Amino acid sequence: MLVGAVTTLIAVVGVFLSYNANLGLPFVPTYQINAELPSGSNLVRGNEVRIAGVRVGIIKSVKPEQLEDGRAIANLDLALDKSVQPIPEDSTLIVRQRSAIGLKYLLLTPGKSDEGLKPGGTIPLKQARPESVDQDDFFNMFQKPVRESIQHDLAEYGGMFAARGESINEILGQLPPLLELAEPVARNLSSEKTDLDGFIRGLSQAAAEVAPVADQQAEMFVALDTTFTALANVARPYIQESITEGHRTQLVTQTEAPRIRPFLYAQARFMKAFLPGAQALGASAPVVNSSFDVGIPVLRSSPALYDQLAPTARSLRRFGESTTVNAGLDTLIETNGILKPLLSHVAPAQSVCNYLALVLRNVADLTSTTSPGGNLVRSTAVFPPVNKLVADEFGGPTTNSEGGPASAPASNPGSISNLHYNPYPNTAAPGQSPFECEAGNQTYAAGQLSIGNVPGNQGTITEDQSAKQLKWGGNG
Repeated sequence: MLVGAVTTLIAVVGVFLSYNANLGLPFVPTYQINAELPSGSNLVRGNEVRIAGVRVGIIKSVKPEQLEDGRAIANLDLALDKSVQPIPEDSTLIVRQRSAIGLKYLLLTPGKSDEGLKPGGTIPLKQARPESVDQDDFFNMFQKPVRESIQHDLAEYGGMFAARGESINEILGQLPPLLELAEPVARNLSSEKTDLDGFIRGLSQAAAEVAPVADQQAEMFVALDTTFTALANVARPYIQESITEGHRTQLVTQTEAPRIRPFLYAQARFMKAFLPGAQALGASAPVVNSSFDVGIPVLRSSPALYDQLAPTARSLRRFGESTTVNAGLDTLIETNGILKPLLSHVAPAQSVCNYLALVLRNVADLTSTTSPGGNLVRSTAVFPPVNKLVADEFGGPTTNSEGGPASAPASNPGSISNLHYNPYPNTAAPGQSPFECEAGNQTYAAGQLSIGNVPGNQGTITEDQSAKQLKWGGNG
């Protein structure tokens, strides 16, 4: 009975110690300190405290505490082994995951301070490191439908990889050269100039934009399935060869792209400058279209002209190489120098005043208009009386008329037969003032002797010019 009682007592003590082992063995001295954490989530009494992965103590208690600014933190009581006493004052804390089912432990990282933390001391909140993302936190962010879909995907992936070990080994054998080629690509993607972050944001925005048309996209994928089914008939060797040659094409593009980059920049500047012209072209497109309709028959007859252009060009070249031609051109230049002063005075008589056309018209009228006595120029030659005292239609005396020789100019006061003569009228030539077409436009000064240009500016519009002035807005 005594042996049985002792055995029972030992078994009870063993069970008690085993049950309380996680909270520390009794009668074992410990190093008691406190610690502050931003959150005590998933930490419970009895969780281990480790240094470099070695268990050095346990968490005796986890209590909430409110700071003066209203924030709530977790205050931990730690029971550490005497072997780690004292730990440096600048030691840091972080909560880490111990197992896949959510068990945690407190990782204590000793600092470099020469001052040790006394028993009962506290590791302040500022020395607590941010809580890492644990596996259970990662999986908790998925809702139940997502988790079920992930399970379905994993099952399908498992079926996909089943019995394909040899192919997977071949893929793994091809990965090293692929990774060598992927290194410069990854370097470009990580460059700030690439703006991969902006690209991802753009994809996110694009996905948000197409979300309302998800049904239409589903129909598109169904149509794509039909298309790819049709392409399967030409996948080999045609599409396969295009993929094989595509690698070489990309290598050539990679080599040549820096060379054509200036051309692309110049083309971009050209297109920017061409934009106003393109907008104007849209408005003038009907006119351009009609010009094409007219130009097609002309272009069809152009080959005959082109056949004559070559001999014509050869003739012109021989003409230009001839010394006599050069001498003739020199003579023409001299002639032009001689005629230029004359033409500068004579040309305005026609280009401004239209006198040559008026003279030819008047000559034609005089020789074509007839009367019973013959042509108008012969039958209407009537002159005033010569050297006789007569009475004109105003009743005044008239002598020395303009009809023949006289001893003096006709200048009797009150007579309409006074001399009017302008041997050098203004014809809008350089140096003449005023700038006018005097001949044919001057007024008749009745009862006055008038020799030369009459006073005033008669303008530059002559007969038959008024209609042209209205049509063209100038002296035609």
